[in-house]
Amino acid sequence: MNGHFVISLDFELHWGVFDVRTVESYKTNLLQVRPVITRLMQLADAYDVKLTFSTVGFLFANTKEELLGYSPEKKPTYTHSNFSPYPLLDSIGSTEAEDPFHYAKSVVKQIKNNKNHEIGTHTFSHYYCHELGQTVEQFEDDIKSAIAIAKPLDVILESIVFPRNMIDANKAIDQPYLDVCYRNGIKSFRGKEKAFIYNIHTTKFYHGWYLFKILRIIDAYFNLTGHNTYKVEKLYKKQTVLNLPSSRLLRAYSKSMAFLEPLKISRITKSMTHAAKKGELFHLWWHPHNFGTHTDKNFKNLEMIFKHYKELNKKYGFKSETMTGLTNKMISKH
Repeated sequence: MNGHFVISLDFELHWGVFDVRTVESYKTNLLQVRPVITRLMQLADAYDVKLTFSTVGFLFANTKEELLGYSPEKKPTYTHSNFSPYPLLDSIGSTEAEDPFHYAKSVVKQIKNNKNHEIGTHTFSHYYCHELGQTVEQFEDDIKSAIAIAKPLDVILESIVFPRNMIDANKAIDQPYLDVCYRNGIKSFRGKEKAFIYNIHTTKFYHGWYLFKILRIIDAYFNLTGHNTYKVEKLYKKQTVLNLPSSRLLRAYSKSMAFLEPLKISRITKSMTHAAKKGELFHLWWHPHNFGTHTDKNFKNLEMIFKHYKELNKKYGFKSETMTGLTNKMISKH
């Protein structure tokens, strides 16, 4: 079987960082998200690459009234209340035109109008499944809200990326969250790499363990954890959500580490080649706001990756897929 190339993008705007950054402190990156997404689709289309935009449900709204109207009755009761975005709703603007940091209905429509790409979910409220205090029932209400707010735009949500990658397919405690997804029509999710340095448990754990961050940065340039490619056929299981695990985060261009950029791209392209030769999945991901600064440098890196994809496509039949496109192929084979 030919290898697969999947790209998922965590489309969040301020909702993805509200608990660690103010709008003002990250304004430049957030304002660039709209032109970045336009440019991403243009470049992807030029190289026949398909993208999956895993989108926070709040962004489907055009007004605060609409957002509140779709909000679930059961909201997450996090032990650390600062992880809940709902108190922030009191202070955000009333419309997308007034507040481009918290609404993005026009962007969702733009993506929807391009038939090459997929809109998946990043939960309704950027929901943290591993945080203390929240419940599976609250998560299900969140997912139902995400599905409901997408429906008027004729968007059917069939894939999910869990915020902060808080899911572990191998842990029984996480299975109820995957069951919620499955019974609500979601077919696939982006799991984590197997290496221990990617094994996030909670937001507090992630922000506190600097050694893990350092090791991840090193792994972006030097091969510490292997290629992280996967035989999709071995991942497939009936009556559950298909795990399409991450292979690599495409880190944003770093001016201070510019001399290492060729190593970062080489790390990715070598793993893509490995996946193409072995008939395996390579799953690349990042956030559109990561391209908000040094935008041209980031797109130059991305185009090198896309050019390499085209070479692998021609030589080995390496195929770009959306998350749901690949999942449907697996389902049809079984």
